[in-house]
Amino acid sequence: MKRFSPYTDLAIEIAENIMTEATEIEGVEVGHEECDLSGTTVTNVRITDEKGAEAMGKPIGSYITLESEHIKENDIDAHEKIISILSKYIKYLCPDKERPTVLVIGLGNRDVTPDSLGPKVVGKILVTRHIKNTVPEDINNAVSSVAAFAPGVMGITGIETLEIVKGVTERVKPDIVIAIDALAARKVSRINATIQLSNTGVAPGAGIGNKRKTINEQTLGAPVIAIGVPTVVDAATMANDAIDRMLETMKNGASKGSQFYNMLSELADEEKYGLIKEVLEPYSENMFVTPKEVDAVMENLVNIISNSINIAVHPGITQEDINRYKF
Repeated sequence: MKRFSPYTDLAIEIAENIMTEATEIEGVEVGHEECDLSGTTVTNVRITDEKGAEAMGKPIGSYITLESEHIKENDIDAHEKIISILSKYIKYLCPDKERPTVLVIGLGNRDVTPDSLGPKVVGKILVTRHIKNTVPEDINNAVSSVAAFAPGVMGITGIETLEIVKGVTERVKPDIVIAIDALAARKVSRINATIQLSNTGVAPGAGIGNKRKTINEQTLGAPVIAIGVPTVVDAATMANDAIDRMLETMKNGASKGSQFYNMLSELADEEKYGLIKEVLEPYSENMFVTPKEVDAVMENLVNIISNSINIAVHPGITQEDINRYKF
């Protein structure tokens, strides 16, 4: 029986899990930054070499994670501060070019709410590639050449997502590709309250176990920034957490050193995995959970991410412009 290992797309959660057994990870640097907005933090997990990549199970690069409960709230002022923070880090990962040509890709299925983040963000991107050469010079200097599209999912198109994206990239020839996708988290508290940026690309569908070919600089020939939000947690992880809490409660009620206490302490991961499989059969590998308010929170996420991208890639777009116009 294989060992149960909770799945996550978040580098910060992988680092946390490893660091429970060691104070540091060779080849991995973790930095934290407190933000002006209460309860909002930014963590930068940098994988610097192959040893770090092997330990983390992720490619070499930067993984910047913004965490804030304000994302879920209908707080316009808090969202504006989050947009300011997020746009700053998107600029940080972008190539050093004044007005780059940008291709924004919205990955996911528009008809499935927890997976609709990418396509919905694309719908609010200020696209300019088709008018860049026809607008007045003062406006032309304020915007970059931006194109955006949602390639759909393989189950609907019958085409590998990378094939579609690569074909468009070869024609547009962007300086940077920004890919948005939904992710899976290990901790329920991070669902819809976390945004991860990375410069290592993305594997569409990885969050729900349908990993496709990776979209990255090696496959596209252009740098790729991935922006992801965990919108689901797999049911096996939740069941594992529930069993852990139950066992801990039973241990606290048992006499230390007793046969029952020792039995609970020695319960192996394989045995817990067996319990999880039995409870969740036949859906143990295909059941994912999302909060009931996901529809409302998704609109917040779409606005925050789309506006952050608009500010980051267009040198003349500001918060005031976003408030004035609806992109």
